Amino acid sequence: MTQRPQTSPATRLWRLVRALWHLLCGVAVSVLILPHLADAPRERRIQAWCAQLLRIFHVHMQVSGDLPHGDTRSVLFVANHISWIDIWALKASCPMQFVAKAEIRDWPMVGWLAQQTGTLFIERERRHDTGRVVRDVKQALRQGGCLCFFPEGTTTDGTQLKPFKTSLMQAAIDAEAQVWPLAIRYPGADGRPNTAIAYHGTMTMAQSLRAVLKQREILIELEFAAPIPAAGHDRRQLSHAARQAIAALLHQPPH
Repeated sequence: MTQRPQTSPATRLWRLVRALWHLLCGVAVSVLILPHLADAPRERRIQAWCAQLLRIFHVHMQVSGDLPHGDTRSVLFVANHISWIDIWALKASCPMQFVAKAEIRDWPMVGWLAQQTGTLFIERERRHDTGRVVRDVKQALRQGGCLCFFPEGTTTDGTQLKPFKTSLMQAAIDAEAQVWPLAIRYPGADGRPNTAIAYHGTMTMAQSLRAVLKQREILIELEFAAPIPAAGHDRRQLSHAARQAIAALLHQPPH
């Protein structure tokens, strides 16, 4: 196999410095500006910040499929999960809050920024905490919010789709919201999955960051399926329908 061309050490260092500065600017904006903005300009500011972070890492995003409109409300987006880049790309593509594992809250700067942009954290090992998050998601959906979670409950290398956890689907059913499946892909130059991007298994955040910095360019594709009305489903039916939709977009087996 031909080795993928990599960036020079100087380029990696420059990108890292720019990314750290961008994170610091994000902290300043979150403290000084975001609290004083109405919802729409606040979301535009956050989307612009996320888009700039993608540019720093030379991430190019392609969005296709049944796309949400600017006035989309009361939607639970569900997606497969490969990298921490997923979150910034999804946030740049359309306004949404995330439901994320509690460990992210402890990441330096990134965890704090996630809190400031409305992320709901869940401690998956504590069963009663899942119930709390379901109630919070249901309330946000009833108020017209758009949220996103990764029902696999973990990341993969992009070559498989794990079984979906069903708990949060109940929030969409109770709120009579829509579930909107979307597929995330990182294709390489040969069209096959760019598994070097994946943040999974025993990989640390530092190792993942180094792998991303080594990439000359990164392509991420977001493809939206048609939304699924949650009313009339139970959570297992809804989860199955969402997984089938994502599997079809990823050309993965439906089960």
